[in-house]
Amino acid sequence: MSTLTVPAIKGDATHRGEFMVVIAALLFGVNGTVSKLVLQSGLPPMRFTEIRSGGAFLCLIAYALIRRPASLKINRHQIGFLALYGIAGFAAVQVFYFIAISRLPVGIGLLLEFTAPVLITLYVRFVRKESVKSRMWAALVLAISGLILVAQVWNGLTLDGIGLLAGGVASVSLAIYYLLGEHGVGIRDTTSLTAWAFGFASAFWVIVQPLWTFPMHLLSKQVSLGGHFATFHAPLSIFIIVVILFGTVAPFVLVVGALRHTSPARTAMIGMLEPVFASIVAWWWIGESLTLIQIIGGIVVLTGIALAETAR
Repeated sequence: MSTLTVPAIKGDATHRGEFMVVIAALLFGVNGTVSKLVLQSGLPPMRFTEIRSGGAFLCLIAYALIRRPASLKINRHQIGFLALYGIAGFAAVQVFYFIAISRLPVGIGLLLEFTAPVLITLYVRFVRKESVKSRMWAALVLAISGLILVAQVWNGLTLDGIGLLAGGVASVSLAIYYLLGEHGVGIRDTTSLTAWAFGFASAFWVIVQPLWTFPMHLLSKQVSLGGHFATFHAPLSIFIIVVILFGTVAPFVLVVGALRHTSPARTAMIGMLEPVFASIVAWWWIGESLTLIQIIGGIVVLTGIALAETAR
């Protein structure tokens, strides 16, 4: 007797994509504090980006070779796109994000980066000429307002100029990451797309700063876990492994995979949970401030995201 296969419901796929972005935002949020500890250990932001990209590339390539080697094939028409995606959407986002949080509080650095949904919505409306519901604009205003409360920007009148500039460039790069990712998932599977993007990002960094000049001696340096765990120490290499596996490979694959099920604008909108998660983790772990105003800001962000969900 034949069986009837029920096709997947589009709404279910959308919810799956949104759940993937929420988990990715949580992992990125935890990674913000771990990365700050790494940067405070003395490893320069660009070197950190280089080793993070290279480690993620090796992990994803190894996984693809074991599971489906044929997926790694690249035709000549895709090389330019993958190079652009890897350098502009992966290398640039990471390095400017690291520069920002190395010079600014984690919450403010992430606030600047996560103005990307505004850029994406403007691109969709005025470049693609697609209609954007008024509720989406209202949702963006709510979410950005909430992030301003979370970051307590009024306390940063003397914020570092280079950090502010780096956060702005990270925002543009993040918008490119989402928009190019939407195209990329239409021509490649998630794993190979992410692997080659990290591969081209790694190649870029190897050219800019050759591997033989990497400060290898820092990898054995004992680094404090900071805050409530300040009495515990681990080699810097352990921190980097954690960042590669749980702060890079897992969340990047989740976000790229989510773009198969939901739009770049909505993906970026839900991704604005990352600064909220990052502020909570930084408060719990290393004692960064978390005031009533910041809690209210987190609620406002959630309200904006909920409103965006009604703007489908």
